[in-house]
Amino acid sequence: MSKVEDLELIGDKIKNCDSCSLSLSRTNVVIGEGSPDSPIMLVGEGPGANEDLQGRPFVGRAGNLLDKLLKEIAKIERENLYITNVVKCRPPKNRVPTTEEMEKCSHFLMAQITVIKPKIIVALGSTALNFFLKQVVPITKHRGRFKEWYGGIYIFPTFHPSYLLRNRSEKEGSPLFYAKLDMQAIGYMYHQLKSKPNINLKSLIEKTEKGIIDAENRIKG
Repeated sequence: MSKVEDLELIGDKIKNCDSCSLSLSRTNVVIGEGSPDSPIMLVGEGPGANEDLQGRPFVGRAGNLLDKLLKEIAKIERENLYITNVVKCRPPKNRVPTTEEMEKCSHFLMAQITVIKPKIIVALGSTALNFFLKQVVPITKHRGRFKEWYGGIYIFPTFHPSYLLRNRSEKEGSPLFYAKLDMQAIGYMYHQLKSKPNINLKSLIEKTEKGIIDAENRIKG
């Protein structure tokens, strides 16, 4: 079967899932969308109110900001990436999903990753980062730094767009300023991986991370 067909089968299983209480309050499951052939996958925390209504990831104000950053900074149209969340149903009142909810939903995300086979997973926010690392770490100290994960995949943490909406300053050293640095790196990685499929991933990551660190050091003086 093709990747699209495999993802559709996973989607059917998600639609029928009632493994946790989130299934009782959802309007729609939010499976994920985008290109199954993208070398980069974006993973957020979980659906919000707009996502729950439309059944699509990142379609509210946070999604609009994400689209803007991808298009203007990374030079990527969102449909060329695969975008999903750790949990596929909206937690009530947009609360953070519990560890149990994430664990019960995790096999769907892992199945999607297995099909897509991304080189890089961008963890949007601390919840997604903590899910992948299996420990609680501050996003502020880990954003912009690659973490080697399973199967040769690297995790690249950056701020969740909803956090950026609450911190709109664009001055040097602000979350939005650093998010733009991260988006530049994501764009560079994406275009390198698409144009040179056999490029040495580790060398590319080292070069990209050095560029981020050099930019940060210039800001610090």
